[in-house]
Amino acid sequence: MTLPPEIKPHQSVPLLKALHILTRDGKLNQDSRRKLKQVYHLVNFIAPLLNTVLKIEENPTLVDHGAGKSYLGFILYDLLLKPLSQGRVIGIETRGELVAQSIALAQACEFERMQFEHLSVAASMESPLIPDRVDFVTALHACNTATDDAIQFGLKKQARYMVLVPCCQAEVAEVLRKNKAKSLSQTPLSEIWRHPIHTREFGSQITNVLRCLQLEAAGYRVTVTELVGWEHSMKNELIVAEYTGQKRKNAQDRLAAILAELNLSELQTRFQV
Repeated sequence: MTLPPEIKPHQSVPLLKALHILTRDGKLNQDSRRKLKQVYHLVNFIAPLLNTVLKIEENPTLVDHGAGKSYLGFILYDLLLKPLSQGRVIGIETRGELVAQSIALAQACEFERMQFEHLSVAASMESPLIPDRVDFVTALHACNTATDDAIQFGLKKQARYMVLVPCCQAEVAEVLRKNKAKSLSQTPLSEIWRHPIHTREFGSQITNVLRCLQLEAAGYRVTVTELVGWEHSMKNELIVAEYTGQKRKNAQDRLAAILAELNLSELQTRFQV
């Protein structure tokens, strides 16, 4: 069977078929090709970070939050950790049926250093099944506040790196919408989000700005870039945070000032360090 050129050498074909990335006859459809390209790009971002961690940590732990069907976790393991014979991936997901499917697939593929847990965010922070310290936290297209949950988990577990691709950010937009009349009477800046489509888009933008400030206030160096070309996905912003211990001095103050200026102060606890 001749495989598509996108499939890398030694990559598990049974895994890709089980994830419905490859068809039964080993083909890629257009949707799967886009999905695979996004995951490959994320793998390319994580690979050099993993090499850095391996210099100081013999058995690194990567936690994929809001794992869903665990596309990312499985491909990270297959491409990066399986060849090393070291390190493990833990997928955390609130939908029990998806956890059961992932456990079965890991067993079928003999991916012995993959672990899946049916846990809420709060439970995952305290569960004895999760190490006290982890090296990586990933969240790919974690919807709305799920990205914030992944950040809180990463802060709690003192993650060395967080690699986040946010999706469907509605919470801030809802608060902007609720307080729009008050904002219009207070500041001309409210024109930025006066129209509904601008409320949605500005809410998404400001959400990620606040997340970056939150991470910087906690001692992370933050890089924001695009994951793949916009023609492949509209949810394309990639946030990479590396723990340095050097807290940006004015980050917390600026975060609070932005929340106050935009009538978002009720979200203060969401972005606390």
